[in-house]
Amino acid sequence: MNEIKAGEGIKLTEKYQMKNYARSNVTFVRGEGCRLYDDTGKEYLDFLGGIAVAVLGHAHPAVTQAITEQAGKLLHVSNLFHTRTQASLGERLSKATIGGKVFFCNSGTEANEAAIKLARKWSRLRKPEKPHTIAVLAGSFHGRTYGGLSATGQPKFHEGFEPMLPGFVIVPFGDFDALKETLEAGVGAFLVEPIQGESGVRVFPDGFLKKAEALCRETGTLLVVDEIQTGMGRTGTFLASERYGIKPDVVTLAKGLANGLPLGALVAREEVAEAFGPGSHGSTFGGNPVCCAASLVVLDQILSPGFLESVDRKGRRFVDGLKGIAAGIEDVVEIRGAGLMIGVEMKVETKPIVARCLEAGLVINSAGSNVLRFLPPLIVTDEEIDKGLSILAKAMV
Repeated sequence: MNEIKAGEGIKLTEKYQMKNYARSNVTFVRGEGCRLYDDTGKEYLDFLGGIAVAVLGHAHPAVTQAITEQAGKLLHVSNLFHTRTQASLGERLSKATIGGKVFFCNSGTEANEAAIKLARKWSRLRKPEKPHTIAVLAGSFHGRTYGGLSATGQPKFHEGFEPMLPGFVIVPFGDFDALKETLEAGVGAFLVEPIQGESGVRVFPDGFLKKAEALCRETGTLLVVDEIQTGMGRTGTFLASERYGIKPDVVTLAKGLANGLPLGALVAREEVAEAFGPGSHGSTFGGNPVCCAASLVVLDQILSPGFLESVDRKGRRFVDGLKGIAAGIEDVVEIRGAGLMIGVEMKVETKPIVARCLEAGLVINSAGSNVLRFLPPLIVTDEEIDKGLSILAKAMV
């Protein structure tokens, strides 16, 4: 590959790629741990982690070794055959989540697409006389394919792409009475994020998810939990569902699953998984040997003794630091989240703050128009948290 000069990457991207991303004018060329380096050599502290993807940070030695070794053996054979890494990961992922059967794909939106298809198929097989609609919540985000987009309870993402797919009913966020009325009227499934990430790290009222789980059991509604952003240890438990005391019938995962390689997964309890037979769904690249090899390392690290506890502890340290900063800033409305998934809601637009942080060497982003979102690698150190908070404090003034 020909090396391009500093600044040329931006020009080439603007000339040859579609304008569907609002990119910052930075070209990253290297990463190590929680640090990123651009094509001018400038160092940045990464508190976004590729949007919750780099859970073990950049260039993690064990991940790099696993990828390299597997790439030297086998890249792809298709899912018409078995591979050792996929077989091992299926077992590990089942045991780490809900003890069900696993389907591998390439991304979060693909995992949710598979979950939507599975829920519809299961509903028709089990209760052919009842509605097969799926209840979702206002403010939700479930991906950009037509299924995931139709399930997303944010009209701004639908604009220009209508008509959306039928079969979804949007319930107001956190409104248990409205959810109760909807589920009792009859739906096939309830699809929910434990914490709504893209709409601003929105946390449900205490007890909402537990009551929703009980309601699903009472009404025979499939409980599908989207853990794309909240899973893989992000909130201090392997699944955020554990943190809130619920056990899904179906769970979707991606983002941090392979620390940057494209891998998504759908896990369903065995009875539900039986709705998928040969030919009912598939993926050419899903669960390829290299991505699975990387993911096995991720699971080894996240499930090692003390790791998840450290995420929870560092999250509390981060929030305490944010509270200290907020004490002197009138524009801060609320600090919320769990573990190392944290949002700061403000009275003002947050993009200027994000831009000032980037200029000062801190990578964060906005969720919605007025929420600062922090999703650092789970290996972030106390010292790095303190340094990031110091940069942020100056950028918020």
